[in-house]
Amino acid sequence: VQLQASGGGLVQAGGSLRLSCAASGSISMINNMGWYRQAPGKQRELVAVITRGGRTNYADSVKGRFTISRDNAKNTVYLQMNSLKPEDTAVYYCNADTIYYSGSSLGNYWGQGTQVTVSS
Repeated sequence: VQLQASGGGLVQAGGSLRLSCAASGSISMINNMGWYRQAPGKQRELVAVITRGGRTNYADSVKGRFTISRDNAKNTVYLQMNSLKPEDTAVYYCNADTIYYSGSSLGNYWGQGTQVTVSS
């Protein structure tokens, strides 16, 4: 099982990026999926999370600017980031709280990070 994140890059303040994170392997179901970020010298923090049914929760700092969504058929979670600010600069990580596959499960599974840099 792998979580492969993509879509990071360099963007000017006010711009947009869309992150994707696809889970691969013999996956039957994934519960909550989310995005976290870690800026240099800071702890990893929650950005947004989405349940399998589509309920969402956001950090206050991104409400109204970021939108999390998922495609259960593709085992993929997305993060649409608009009105980006320099303080959004961080490595963004996707997370799946439980992945069910091949009769087993994985808990608190992380993908590799993708760098987002917002210039002022």
